[in-house]
Amino acid sequence: MNILTENFTPPYQSAPFNEINNEDYFPAFEKLIRESEDEIDSIVKNPSEPDFENVIEALAYSGEKLDRVSNIFFNLNSAETSDELQHIAQEVSPILTEYSSKISQNEALFRKIKIVYDQKDHYNLNEEQQMLLNETYKGFVRSGALLNEVDKEKLKKINMDLSLKSLQFGQNVLASTNNYFKHITRKSDLAGIPETIIEQYAEEAKERNLEGWVVTLQYPSYIPLMTYAENRGLRKELALANGKKSFDGGEFDNQDLIKDLLQLKQQKAELLGYENYAEYVLEERMAKSPAKVLDFLNELLTKAKPYAEKEIEELKSLAKTDGIDEIQGYDHAYYAEKLRKAKYDLNDEELRPYFPLNHVQDAVFGLANTLFGLTFKERNDIPKYHDDVKVYEVKENDEYKALLYVDYFPRKGKRAGAWMTSYKNQYRKNGENSRPHISIVCNFTKPTKDTPSLLTFQEVTTLFHEFGHALHGILADTQYPTLSGTSVKWDFVELPSQFLENFCYEPEFLKTFAKHYQTGEVLPNEKIEKIEQSKNFMEGYQTMRQLGFGILDMNYHTKVGELATMSIKDFEDKYTKAIQLYPSNPETAMSPSFSHIFQGGYSAGYYSYKWAEVLDADAFHYFKENGIFNPKIAAKYKILLSSGGTKDPMELYKNFRGSEPKVESLLKRAFG
Repeated sequence: MNILTENFTPPYQSAPFNEINNEDYFPAFEKLIRESEDEIDSIVKNPSEPDFENVIEALAYSGEKLDRVSNIFFNLNSAETSDELQHIAQEVSPILTEYSSKISQNEALFRKIKIVYDQKDHYNLNEEQQMLLNETYKGFVRSGALLNEVDKEKLKKINMDLSLKSLQFGQNVLASTNNYFKHITRKSDLAGIPETIIEQYAEEAKERNLEGWVVTLQYPSYIPLMTYAENRGLRKELALANGKKSFDGGEFDNQDLIKDLLQLKQQKAELLGYENYAEYVLEERMAKSPAKVLDFLNELLTKAKPYAEKEIEELKSLAKTDGIDEIQGYDHAYYAEKLRKAKYDLNDEELRPYFPLNHVQDAVFGLANTLFGLTFKERNDIPKYHDDVKVYEVKENDEYKALLYVDYFPRKGKRAGAWMTSYKNQYRKNGENSRPHISIVCNFTKPTKDTPSLLTFQEVTTLFHEFGHALHGILADTQYPTLSGTSVKWDFVELPSQFLENFCYEPEFLKTFAKHYQTGEVLPNEKIEKIEQSKNFMEGYQTMRQLGFGILDMNYHTKVGELATMSIKDFEDKYTKAIQLYPSNPETAMSPSFSHIFQGGYSAGYYSYKWAEVLDADAFHYFKENGIFNPKIAAKYKILLSSGGTKDPMELYKNFRGSEPKVESLLKRAFG
């Protein structure tokens, strides 16, 4: 028996992680692909006249079991991978891509879809049904349904290559990250670094059977060193190692892979009738065109640059007191922290004891209860994929709403960063509302034998960010799985996450959970005021950094022809020159580890973080004007979240806010 092809029996049909063996995956995928193809065949061969129900709706509900197993496998490949899983991924990705291409290029199926689409005015469709029909038709056209047979084969090959190469990109970054560690034998080299972090480094050394201390490129290890280490040589060494990830010419180098990926995307765009890949992507975004995106980014760049330059001048002055005539990128975090301490008498290590992870999690759960009436109860009878993971049953008015998996600490098998994902989508069918299984994955500072996990304030905002995404999934309430939860336009998807971060800076809310893990003392008012005052500290620099990523991404996906005669490093330097605030180092480049656009879903879409900041600043301003816990506004916001992709996002936003978002809200919040 293969557990993956059976009906799941744990509570709420949750994934039976404890019973899955790696050898189950490949045969399960083969079987479930066959079953899904049979479902498609039954739609195609149905002798009845094509209509919305027997074509569009039937297609929307098809492949549910395959989707679930795919979600389980690829989520684990990100959160708890192994050499074996990565090998399986390389085998499975091509067959899944081929399956997807078979459906999207199935002429008989598309003919039926087109008949229904052409006759849509004859059906009495509600708004969600109209959206599903339009999205289904467009999705097939954008997947090559109108191409001739030769071009369909070309597109199929391109999609398969893209799938494998993007997977390889991520595996290279993970391997490159894990391959490096710095073994330190003299404690004096760690001067300036807080004892809690030094203790963490000692634990890492012990795990590797080494004496002394070990620093890695995992963010909870790397960032504190860059922020607090007085040893400038050590900061430089770590920054160089981080900047060389997949850029050192070795086994895990991604430079050629980037060129291959961009060429393939360009070929795909041209085959489908677009000038470049960004044009193809942005047709399905709020922003609509590369020109509009670049105008948006450059407008913010013009506003932010004077602030950023002024901030860097302050850091240069501070560095000069240490005899440094030319400040470098690897000095930034160290002197920014010094300046923040001088300006606000505040540093992350002073705040850590007030933000034990369990308090922060209770706070975000409590906020979801205040705004949306949700409750969270830990379940120990639901299978998990790792001992670090906890599972919560989410209810609303005592009615089951969702499962939430939380996975907070770094491991060798987990990729860096933080993300929200889904193991099961929400949808309604045959009178039943099938509820979602949502997951948050982070890389927070681990607990040690003496202290619980204590978060930096940035880690606090990260948890709120990912929980904002989770709420988008938990509150989903749509008919069709393809329009549910976070299945929205990509430049709208960051609104819920970035919106929730705003609460971290509200004094009345902070006081409810920022309490010392040993004494229970509430974070003093003066520190809360300092957090508020420091909210926009280095905002110019941070804005420039995000704009740089967005501008580079947009140029990669509109000017791929230039790469034929340029190195990745030269291209990166050329298109980030306007935002460079420190000298460029010839030995480092960020593109080869820019997983968001070369492995994840942010190709030609990185701008959406800033785009969504306009939305979130405007939305939170609405709450601030009327009370941050205002139940009427929370109820309207809940409708926005639960609606998923059933309406145009601007229409959803205007229904909530009463008007379109104003960029002035962001500028006012950022720069006063």
